[in-house]
Amino acid sequence: MRIFISGLDGYLGWPLALHLTSAGHEVFGCDSFLRRRLVAEMGSQSAIPIATMEERIQGAKELTGDSITFREGDLQDYGFVESCLADFKPEAVVQLGQMPSAPFSMIDREHCLLTHQNNVIGNLNLLWAMRDVVPNAHLVKLGTMGEYGTPNVDIPEGFFEVEFRGRKATLSFPREAGSWYHQTKVHDSNNVNFACRIWGLRSTDIMQGVVFGTNTEWVGGDERLYTRLDFDEAFGTVINRFCAQAAISQPLTPYGSGHQKRGFLPLQDVMQCLTLVINNPPSRGEYRVINQFDQVFGVNELAGIVQEQAAAIGLDVKINSIEDPRIEAQEHYYKPDTDRLRELGYKPTPDIGPTVQIALRRLVENRERIQVSRAAILPRIRWDGGA
Repeated sequence: MRIFISGLDGYLGWPLALHLTSAGHEVFGCDSFLRRRLVAEMGSQSAIPIATMEERIQGAKELTGDSITFREGDLQDYGFVESCLADFKPEAVVQLGQMPSAPFSMIDREHCLLTHQNNVIGNLNLLWAMRDVVPNAHLVKLGTMGEYGTPNVDIPEGFFEVEFRGRKATLSFPREAGSWYHQTKVHDSNNVNFACRIWGLRSTDIMQGVVFGTNTEWVGGDERLYTRLDFDEAFGTVINRFCAQAAISQPLTPYGSGHQKRGFLPLQDVMQCLTLVINNPPSRGEYRVINQFDQVFGVNELAGIVQEQAAAIGLDVKINSIEDPRIEAQEHYYKPDTDRLRELGYKPTPDIGPTVQIALRRLVENRERIQVSRAAILPRIRWDGGA
């Protein structure tokens, strides 16, 4: 299958390209290297050194025997997007080329606007280009479980049946975004759904939980094939950030009560999930929603898991809760459905402990890189605009 990946240079995009190429797919991708620039703006860097795209592609060819085709460019440039799809004619398009940070979007007006322009306009350009160039292709769109918020009811996969004044209908489940970033993902979901209804596109919108870890089947040997791992307050997901803190003997810092619950999944499981979705496209005109995560944990539970795994490799790590810079529910109900992935054959990692320990060992090897940017770990960005 010919597969196009936007955001090829990213935390998910690069390992996915390796995974798909090794499975015999023809992979073409693009990236503007925005993530590298924005992490640098936060005064940080990837804890794991990452190679140039040229070095990465050469390493991938030596590993798999096949080439990954890459173009540098921005999804906000419609001509660039259209030419990529016209030249490659993909059968599947995986949209990973977006700014993925809630805190970054909350810094100020400029960062909010950058997030909306990059995410919403780029995604609209991709939809229009698919309509005009590859209308039969399958769009695999990466959303986020954060679109739903934390309602006091079970969370279905995209749609639910409601009864009101004696009549029933199947409607999109309400979204309650928790940041300007999450608002862009809600806009994307509505736009993709609309494009499927009016143009007959087919799409799977993946409401993804929080991803963590450093390795996959194809990432972990050759240094040219490593994927990035961020630990700063904007781009470091919570487990990865805790692991980075443990690696430099900085106390782990859950926010607020630490009872906030979210869905999590290891990086290697994301590769399995995305592959299953790509290999099982929806019907023409169908907008399919899949909730993607393995297990639900509270933030304090995660800190405890990292502390336990750190102790197993000789690290003495403390846990110090700090004030929550976000505006979010500290205590809440959280029970999303995850049936569709399992129906496709998904087999989640049963115990996240080994994945956490592998990440810890890798980060200990690179503790100097974390130490240099340790000031970027603790939160300064507040949802209420205070300092």
